[in-house]
Amino acid sequence: MERQALYFTGPRQVALVNETLPSPAVGQVLVKTLMSAISPGTELLVYRGLAPADLARDETITALAGDFSFPLTYGYAAVGQVLELGPGVAPAWKGRLVFAFQPHVSHFLATPDELLEVPDGLNPEAALFFPNLETALTLLLDGRPLIGEQVAIFGQGIVGLLLTALISRWPLSSLVTLDLYPRRRLLSEALGAHLSLDPSTPEAMARLAAALQATGRCPGADLCYEISGNPAALDQAIAATGFSGRVVIGSWYGLKRSDLNLGGRFHRSRMRLVSSQVSSIAPELTGRWNKTRRYQVTWQMLTEVQPARFITQRFPIAQAAQAYELLDHHPEDAIQVILTY
Repeated sequence: MERQALYFTGPRQVALVNETLPSPAVGQVLVKTLMSAISPGTELLVYRGLAPADLARDETITALAGDFSFPLTYGYAAVGQVLELGPGVAPAWKGRLVFAFQPHVSHFLATPDELLEVPDGLNPEAALFFPNLETALTLLLDGRPLIGEQVAIFGQGIVGLLLTALISRWPLSSLVTLDLYPRRRLLSEALGAHLSLDPSTPEAMARLAAALQATGRCPGADLCYEISGNPAALDQAIAATGFSGRVVIGSWYGLKRSDLNLGGRFHRSRMRLVSSQVSSIAPELTGRWNKTRRYQVTWQMLTEVQPARFITQRFPIAQAAQAYELLDHHPEDAIQVILTY
C-alpha cells in the first residue's frame, strides 16, 4: 500500500513523500495514524538544522534508527488504529487504538511490543502527550522535590507546563516559573505556579530572588529546572540556585553552545548540575522504577492532567510546512501543534 511520510530534507525544509509499504510480516501489524504531535523542542532543532548530524536519533526506538543527517524522518508521538494483522498476531489487536514512538507518517508497521494501548476513556489527543509527560515525570524523579522547597522552572513550553502541572501537587514553599511568552505564563499560573516571570525583563532575576526568599527560608532556589532550550537560561538557573541546591538540565541544546559563569559564587555553592534524559533513568532508582512502572504512572497522570487543552493548532499533514513555520517564527502563538491524517 501507499503511505505519506514527512521528510526533513534540509534546514527549514520539509517534504511529503509517497512510499510503498509492504503487508505486515509475521508478528507485525499495520497501523493507520490518526494524529501525531510535533515536538517544539527537539524537533525544531532538527527542522532548523541544529541537531548534530552524526548523532544517533534514538538508540532505544526502532523507528528512529539512524542519525540526524538530512534527509530524515522524525517525530515520536503518534496515535493510530490497528488496521491489519500479520501472521501470528493475536486477533484482539485488530481495531485497537494505540500510541507509538513513530515519525510523522500516515501508516506504519510495528510489532505489538512496540505499541502502547491507549487506556479506555482517555482522549486520543491526550495520548499524544505521553512522551512529554513521561519526560516531565523523569524530571521529577531526577529533581526529587521535597516538602517546603523553593523551586524555579525555566521554560514553560509543553514539557515545562506538564512539569508545572505535576510538581504543583507538592506542598512547596514556592514555585516560580519563567517564560518569554505571556500566554504560557498565564497558563503556568493557572496550573499552580505561584508566580510566572518574563526572564528577558531587567527586573526578572531580582523578582525571582525576592520570591525565593519571601518565606524567610534559605535564599535561592533549592531546585531549579532548565527546560527552555535556551543555553543562556542555564546560567540564569545557576545564578538563582542557593547553597547546595540542584539544577536539573532537561534541555537538549543540539549545536547551540552554553556559556556559563562558573568563576564566582558557583565555585563555593556546592550546588549540583544534574543531566536528565528520558531514555534512561537514574541508576539508583532502577531497582524499583522500571519502564513498566514509569509508563503506568504516565498514563495515570495523563488521565488526571488532561493535556489535550494545551493543543493550540491542528494542521492536516499536507500543511505540515505551515505548522513548522508557525513554530519557527511565531512560538508565542503556539503551545502544542498536532498533525492530522
